[in-house]
Amino acid sequence: MDKIGVLVTHKPLPYLEQELTRRGCRLFRLWESPESRRLEFCRENSSEIRAIVGNSNFGADAATIDALPKLEIVASFSVGLDKVDLPKCKERGIRVTNTPDVLTDDVADLAIGLTISVMRRIPSADKYARSGAWKKGEYTLTTRFSGKRVGILGLGRIGLAIAKRAEAFDCPISYYSRSEKPHPNYTYYSTPVDLASNCDILVVACALTEETRHIVNRAVIDALGPKGVLINIGRGPHVDEPELVAALVEGRLGGAGLDVFENEPHVPEELFALDNVVLVPHVASATIETRTAMADLVLGNLEAHFLKKPLLTAVV
Repeated sequence: MDKIGVLVTHKPLPYLEQELTRRGCRLFRLWESPESRRLEFCRENSSEIRAIVGNSNFGADAATIDALPKLEIVASFSVGLDKVDLPKCKERGIRVTNTPDVLTDDVADLAIGLTISVMRRIPSADKYARSGAWKKGEYTLTTRFSGKRVGILGLGRIGLAIAKRAEAFDCPISYYSRSEKPHPNYTYYSTPVDLASNCDILVVACALTEETRHIVNRAVIDALGPKGVLINIGRGPHVDEPELVAALVEGRLGGAGLDVFENEPHVPEELFALDNVVLVPHVASATIETRTAMADLVLGNLEAHFLKKPLLTAVV
């Protein structure tokens, strides 16, 4: 990949940046430009940029693609592709890849971790012990996870991995997806509201599309109810955030564990004081092992494209 121009939309993993540089790529660091100048930056360097490395927050929209007439491939450092204009890429013949599978286990692990943290109120209990409040009395009783009914929105790779982990806790599994899956031990519901009505914990694990944007709305939240827990390790826009905040503040929802938010990195401040809410900064795949494997997939796809070999994880 010697001297190939690569537009990097976000500050990358140091390993990925080092490996791109070692392979002779010329990196164009879009994140270093003011947001108001980013299209201009692309146009100024359009004669050299043949690839984009993006992620779940900064991909390749239509305007960026139009500004890069020599663009050949978008290699996303993520599974989600809602920040890539796929129709535009197909129209231009631009290849698109992502990084599936390698992050499945870490995301599923975090989903279970968030669930237990919310139900056992681990962050709040930690603060209780650290503050010395334990000396004044025992901590409040919490709720067990084992045996609770777990509902999953989206039974893809990650949804299945979450289901298998929850089964180890003797949790009955139900799910909603576009069609019923060949998993007879899991109960299928044809609407998100029906699913929420029949589970104690609702986990969002589907892809973000126009159909799944705000799939968790007020009706779903109310169906989950004041004893229910919502876990979102999908994408922020899956959930109608103002409705979620209102339900938690008003006590219409029992709790929430959130890795993603509608306007990251902005988190609704109303949630900060709630002991039944656990907030983490979009870290589901953020382990050394997984991020390195994701970087290797990005590198492998770029190398395959420019060596005219089959892509490792082609989307387009």
